[in-house]
Amino acid sequence: MIKVMFADDEDLVRSGLRAMLSGAPDIEIVGEASDGRSAVETARRYHPDVALLDIKMRAADDGIRALRAIQALPDPPYVAMLTTFDIDEYVSLALRLGANGFLLKDIDPAALLRAVRDLSRGGAVLDPGVAARMVHAHRDEQRAAQPARKLLSSLSDREREVVGLIGQGMSNAEIGSKLHLSEATVKGYVSAVLSKIGAANRVQAALLAYRGGLID
Repeated sequence: MIKVMFADDEDLVRSGLRAMLSGAPDIEIVGEASDGRSAVETARRYHPDVALLDIKMRAADDGIRALRAIQALPDPPYVAMLTTFDIDEYVSLALRLGANGFLLKDIDPAALLRAVRDLSRGGAVLDPGVAARMVHAHRDEQRAAQPARKLLSSLSDREREVVGLIGQGMSNAEIGSKLHLSEATVKGYVSAVLSKIGAANRVQAALLAYRGGLID
């Protein structure tokens, strides 16, 4: 029996996932969550084989932070990110942080069941449309490396540290603990960094950290 959990902040999406998965004789739904924090707790408590996480829940980087925390658990599940946003930066970041796949929420039931079964065997799943965009995104990232490094060079050493830790999916509190700074100070650094590099959110800052070589 494949133990599955899923997390999404929309009741309708969770209801749809429940309906698609509950009829399969080889799949057991062991937990549901509506945000990143409860997703991590659900994974810790029920030890699922597969986790399906909405990449953008209560906050833009909620799913990313949940992914990072779940990957740090002992014997973590295989994780696929679910989203309605077919945005390359989210795909790239989720995969680089250890996700085993990326599926759009309009996936049909049969494809979702195949994906869960593939994931449970350690396979990687990627929506065909996303896969094609990933090829182009990889080329774009290679071209983007030099400007990314130039942007990062305009930051102070401390600001680059902060960007690197954002790239690892850390929250402000976690960054503060790591750098021995108050959460308010970290918030100030994050705000300044986003402004300096022209990033709209933490996900874009994290992607810049990868492109610029701050994170392997």
